[in-house]
Amino acid sequence: MNRLLESTRAFFEAPLGLRSRILVFVAALMVIPTFFFPLWQMTLTSNQFPEGLELDIYSYKLEGAKTQNRDDLKEINALNHYIGMRPLVDDDFTEFKWIPFVVGATALLALRALVVGKMDKLVDLFILFTYFGGFSLWSFHHKLYVYGHTLDSTAAVKVDPFTPPLFGHQTMANFEVYNYPALGSYFMAAVPVFLLAAMWLSYRAWKKKQPVIGTVQAI
Repeated sequence: MNRLLESTRAFFEAPLGLRSRILVFVAALMVIPTFFFPLWQMTLTSNQFPEGLELDIYSYKLEGAKTQNRDDLKEINALNHYIGMRPLVDDDFTEFKWIPFVVGATALLALRALVVGKMDKLVDLFILFTYFGGFSLWSFHHKLYVYGHTLDSTAAVKVDPFTPPLFGHQTMANFEVYNYPALGSYFMAAVPVFLLAAMWLSYRAWKKKQPVIGTVQAI
């Protein structure tokens, strides 16, 4: 047990090599586009809207596709009104307040791991960011559930409670709903991949430097 604890402690103190530091720096750069590109895109099509209504979800706002005569977010909210769903507004999404903060903190922690150059800082960052990604997906799914299950009973059109899809396609009334990750999510998903690659490279270099414990044979 003592040997295992010592080995684990030595692993967390292992230095990051140059290639690992480069990968950590790239991981820090990967979070920047998440401020400029949408994380998710929802598209609704029907006979009334064969070209589709598009809703982009950024890390800090909702934005519908806009044409000269139409704002898709306003059209979606008008449709939601008929079935008793409350309008989609930025203020309802508390995620818009903390996601940009966490994304910025991730970049700073990545730079800290790069400068300090220790494995424990990199492992901490990987675990925190993986948890953040999982929690964000759960929060998004929960928000979809709440919107689809808190319908006004006095609405003009009665529909059963529903949950829009987190991934993929679903038919809801006379609408086909498609929900998929957008470009910002792919950049965000690349962050733990680069961090894991950096850990792997430094782990291999650290492992090669460990003394080989041979077996003692009786004479």
